[in-house]
Amino acid sequence: MKKDITIIPNLVELEQQFEYVNSLIELHRSSAIAKVNIEALLTNWEVGQYISQQLKSAHWGAKVVSELADYLKRINPKRRGFGKRHLYNMVKFYDTYSTDEFNQLGKLLRLDEFVQLPIAQTEEGEIAQSVPTQLPLNEIVQSPIAQLDTPLINMPRILALATFTSHIEIMNRCKSYDERVFYMLYAARQRLNTKELRRCIVNQTYSTLLDKDKMLSPQLLKDYPSSEYLLKDKAVVDFLGLPAKHNEHHLHKGLLEHMKEFILELGKDFLFVDSEYGVQVGGSTKRIDLLFYHRALQCLVAIELKAVDFQPEFIGKMDMYLEALDRDVKRDNENPSIGIILCPSADRSMVEYTLSRSLSPTMVAE
Repeated sequence: MKKDITIIPNLVELEQQFEYVNSLIELHRSSAIAKVNIEALLTNWEVGQYISQQLKSAHWGAKVVSELADYLKRINPKRRGFGKRHLYNMVKFYDTYSTDEFNQLGKLLRLDEFVQLPIAQTEEGEIAQSVPTQLPLNEIVQSPIAQLDTPLINMPRILALATFTSHIEIMNRCKSYDERVFYMLYAARQRLNTKELRRCIVNQTYSTLLDKDKMLSPQLLKDYPSSEYLLKDKAVVDFLGLPAKHNEHHLHKGLLEHMKEFILELGKDFLFVDSEYGVQVGGSTKRIDLLFYHRALQCLVAIELKAVDFQPEFIGKMDMYLEALDRDVKRDNENPSIGIILCPSADRSMVEYTLSRSLSPTMVAE
C-alpha cells in the first residue's frame, strides 16, 4: 500500500510564510488604527467648528463653553477628552486649518524626496507603498453624519496624517503653515508618537533637514541626491548630560546607553548594527565607533565620534573605513557605504575645502 508523503517546508520557506501572515495582520491593524484616528479627528474638527461658530456669532460666551464641558461630563462621566481646555483645543484646531491661507496654499514643500508614508490599503484593496506628499489641501475627509443647523466644513485630508495630540503640539510650537505641514508629514513618515514629535520640533528638525548649507561631500550628493533631505548635520544629544569637557570614550558610552534617543535624533530610518565594529585593513583591525544601516538609502553608515572640533585629517580615516566596508562587508544588493563624522563644532569653510575633492560619500555633523 502506497503511503502518503508529507512534505515539510524548510525553515527559510516557513519563515517567509510566517512573515506573510504577520504582514497581513500588521496591514489590517494599521488600517484600523488609521480609521479610528480619522474618526477622532473628525469629532474634534466638527465639535470645534460648531463651538467656534457659536462663539463668533455671539450666541455663546466663554461661560457657555464651561457649561458645555460640565454637561458632557454629567451625561457620560466615563467619557474623556471633552473638558473645557480640550474643547478650546478643538476650536483652535478648526480655526487654524479652516483659514483661506491654509486652504489656498498653491504649493507645499517639496518633501516627497524624503517623506514616504507607511503602507496603507487603498479603497480598491490594493496595497499602496506610498502616498503623494503634495496632497491638495482642498481634498476633504467626508463626514458620515448628517449636517446640523450650522453647515459643517469638511476637514482637509492632510490632517489625517497625525493624531490630535500631535496636532496640538504642532499648532502650539510651529509658526508657519509650511512648518506645520512638514511635521505632519515627518510624524507620519517616522511614525512618531507625541513625545518624540515634541522633541523633533524643539530640536528644530524642520530647519535642520531643509538647510541648504549642509556639510556634505559632492560624492555623497552625487550618489545619494535625497541625502540632503534625509541626513541631519546637527544632532542634539542633551539627553547624555555630558559635561562641557568630555572625551570620546564618555561620548561613545553615553550614546550606547541612550541608543533609542540617539536613533530618534538621527531619524528612525537608522538601524543600529554594532559598536566598535571591526574591519580588517592589511594586517590590523580597525574599529568603527558606531555602525548603522539606513533603510531608505539602503546602505551601511559608519559614524566616527570626536570630542574635539573638526580637523581635515578626520576625512582620511573615514575614507579607509568606507573602503573596508564596501570591499568586505557590503552585500551585493546594498549601496555604497556612507560616513558621518560627529564632532562638537566645525569651521564650515574648512569642511568645504576638505570635502570638495573627497571621493567618499561623507558628511560632517555637529
